[in-house]
Amino acid sequence: MAKTNPLQFLQQVRSEASKVTWPTRRETVITTVMVFIMVSFAMVFFFLADTALSYIVSLVLGFGGN
Repeated sequence: MAKTNPLQFLQQVRSEASKVTWPTRRETVITTVMVFIMVSFAMVFFFLADTALSYIVSLVLGFGGN
């Protein structure tokens, strides 16, 4: 493995970073909003599933209900 000096390394990093396609502000905002929406759906789903399973287990084991 060839060694490079720090100046050369920084030049290579800068060259590679310039090749990256960065998202626009609009794309970033839309993606962030979509993540929050999906997290909200997952939160509601898992809350309802946990509540239903808890109720069913308490009925089966006999320490829930009336």
